[in-house]
Formats: sequence, C-alpha cells, structure tokens
Amino acid sequence: MEEGVVDQIRAAGGEVYAVTSEPQHLADQAREHWGLNFESIGDPHQEISKTCSERGWLTLYANRGKLEFLQSGADWEIEHPNGFFQPGVLALSCESRVLYRWRSVPSYENLNGTAMRPTAAHVWESTERALRAGHGANDAAHDDHPVVDSQPPPRILFYAAIVANGWFVKPRSFMYSPGMEPISARFKKAFSRWILFFLFWTIALIFLPVGLVGAAFAGWLLRITVELNRVIGDMDHQVQVESD
Repeated sequence: MEEGVVDQIRAAGGEVYAVTSEPQHLADQAREHWGLNFESIGDPHQEISKTCSERGWLTLYANRGKLEFLQSGADWEIEHPNGFFQPGVLALSCESRVLYRWRSVPSYENLNGTAMRPTAAHVWESTERALRAGHGANDAAHDDHPVVDSQPPPRILFYAAIVANGWFVKPRSFMYSPGMEPISARFKKAFSRWILFFLFWTIALIFLPVGLVGAAFAGWLLRITVELNRVIGDMDHQVQVESD
C-alpha cells in the first residue's frame, strides 16, 4: 500500500484482499489499526484457503500445533479451530487464470514461516508479466525464489529474543495486538533485557556462594531449554491445508 502497488492494481482493473485465519472482528480491528485501504477477511475455518486448494490455485501450509506459545504474547484470545495458515499470495485474472502464486514453506531458513515474505513490488511485477502474456497463457508456476522483504535473524537470536520477551521465565511470542509497538521495536527492547540478566547473575556470583549460583543457573538453563524445545515442537507441526 505504501509503495503504491494497491493503486496500480486497481488502475489495472483489479482488487486486493487480505485473508486471515483470525475471526472477522480481529480482521476488522487489524485493518483499522494498520490503516489498510483494502478489505481484510476473517477465515478461521479456512474455507477460502480450502477452496483455493480444491481448484488447484494455491495450497497453503497450516500450523496445527498447540497455541500456548502464541497466546503468551497476545492480549486477546486466539481462536484457531483449524490451526493458523501460513502466508500465501495469489493473483487471479477474471478468467480464473493464475497470474502469480507464492506460499510460505516452513523451514529452518525462514524460522518455520515467521519471516521472508515476497515484496509487493516483486509480486506486482510478476503479475504484470503474466497479464502481458495474454489469455491463452498457462497458469503461473509457484514462485519459489521471490525477492523477499528481509532476511530473518539467526535462529539463536530469535530464541534469545523470545526468552527475553518472557523475562527469562518462559518464551513469549511477539504476537500482534492493537496499540503495541512494532515487532522490530519489541525485539530491540527484549534484547536490552539481556544486560539486566547478566548483571543479575554477576551480582549473585559476587555476594553468594559460587556453587549455589551455579546450581541455580543450571536449573534455569535446563528449564528454559525444555520450554524452548516445546515451542519448537509446536512450530514444527505444519500440514498442508486441503479439502476435507
């Protein structure tokens, strides 16, 4: 929207819709909060994504794991009766020809789908090329190597951020909530807490027996490792959204 891509699509006779696995009231809330100039549609039962899969247009991945980690970072009740689907982009002509399609394939590289989205400019340029190919052209293949918005941080930094975001008690997600700072700002704030964390243990070493501090730190490390493994297991539980 900020790059003018939405206006270009409309000038070409098209329209843009955002589809989310959240309920409609949250889709409306996000649209208002972000000041979007296109419709945001709630699809918690994944009816739209299943229809796209049935018609051979685009089959998304969805996370069917537990929601405890995501809920830890949200101040609203997360409602995902069929899990939450991973991002995807689909562009169709009025004849239902696929002009562009991309889906996030959860992997180690993109932090299980957390990062690496195609830029709006790249999507529109690809769509324009497909339009110029004419009505008789074939459906566009999946874009497996798009120009992405940004590279994710190293996984170890991601883990460090979610641990600090939970004040070192348990990992806490960076879920969207209206009125909250952008994720980038919250990432920086979380990382700054590591200074306090190391300061705390340094002071403990100065004033308490080394053996006691070491045992306490080992206990914390074991507990946080167990919690991280649980979170990773939930993130890895991905399936493709297909018709029942």
